[in-house]
Amino acid sequence: MAETTLRSLAHARSGDKGNRANIAVICRDPADYERLRQVLTEAFVAGVFAARQPTRVVRYELPRLAAFNFVLDGVLEGGVNASLGLDGHGKSLSFQLLSAPLPLAEPTVEPIRSSPE
Repeated sequence: MAETTLRSLAHARSGDKGNRANIAVICRDPADYERLRQVLTEAFVAGVFAARQPTRVVRYELPRLAAFNFVLDGVLEGGVNASLGLDGHGKSLSFQLLSAPLPLAEPTVEPIRSSPE
């Protein structure tokens, strides 16, 4: 099993509303969408942000865009008006997710078949 970081396969953008953050993850190559769909589960993302103790993580799949949107509740220490954290908006959360190591199965390689003679 190979390991890489999400950054090599996707880019991301995060936003916030109150104590809720959302992180959009967009595949660099649409061909990687299915591989990432298998790995980027709600449980995986909750694990990446375990120190922030999300109360809920929901994944929305956007296959026609080769993207996902994750909504994380309870990760912004009360939100921008209540948090004493340096990143009350959660703008850096996308970078944290992009840095996560991903266990990826090796892509299967079809054997080269010689043409019949």
